[in-house]
Amino acid sequence: MADIADDLMIKPPVPIRQKVYDFLRNEILSNHIAAGERLVEGRLALEINVSRTPIREALHILEMEGLIESIPRVGYRVKVLRWQDVEELCEIRAVNEILAARWAMKRMTPQEMADMKVNIDTAEAEIQAGQPKLFVERDAEFHEMLVKASGSQRLMELCQKLRHHMLRYRVESLYVAEAGLRAVKGHRRIIRCLEKKDDAGIAAAIRDHLAQSKRDIYHYAFEVKTRISRSGFKASDQVQGSR
Repeated sequence: MADIADDLMIKPPVPIRQKVYDFLRNEILSNHIAAGERLVEGRLALEINVSRTPIREALHILEMEGLIESIPRVGYRVKVLRWQDVEELCEIRAVNEILAARWAMKRMTPQEMADMKVNIDTAEAEIQAGQPKLFVERDAEFHEMLVKASGSQRLMELCQKLRHHMLRYRVESLYVAEAGLRAVKGHRRIIRCLEKKDDAGIAAAIRDHLAQSKRDIYHYAFEVKTRISRSGFKASDQVQGSR
């Protein structure tokens, strides 16, 4: 009976500001709103059919996440992808996640370790089943579990913010099966080091994992797009064709 009662419970509606934020974030990450494009409150309110208030709130959060930037007397625009930003983010992430992993080796529970292994197996199975786009969520879950196991809320907040900044650069490479499987391989290496409590090994594993991510970003977010823009094809077509 308890299970039936749970199913019958009325879930609270999602606030309109959350819906607007989710919609705009997905549009930016999927490149439906292109880099450099202006985001005008009034126009967005008309297109989405909401008031300006949830639009304004969503734009403020997106700016804090680094997906858009505020331009004086212009408004907001989607940030242009810059390779310098990728290099900085990878270096900063490496420092923070190595620290998180070292703390996790001392504090993580057997259940947390088991959950991370399930995440990796699930991610690999989904990619091999022809669903590489699901890896975006699996990758986020893996790194969140790693940092959470460190036991530091401050470190958790820092790492989440860094991953949000980096997601826009990574999303196209994570949609490609080969790149996803490379990331899964990196996750397995990290887990082995955690199990062995290999302090030196975990640092190398995380740095190598992020270095591979950086190479995939360069290829899919910069090289491919450059070739596509010169040839007249869409980047999404090129990525699909490489799968």
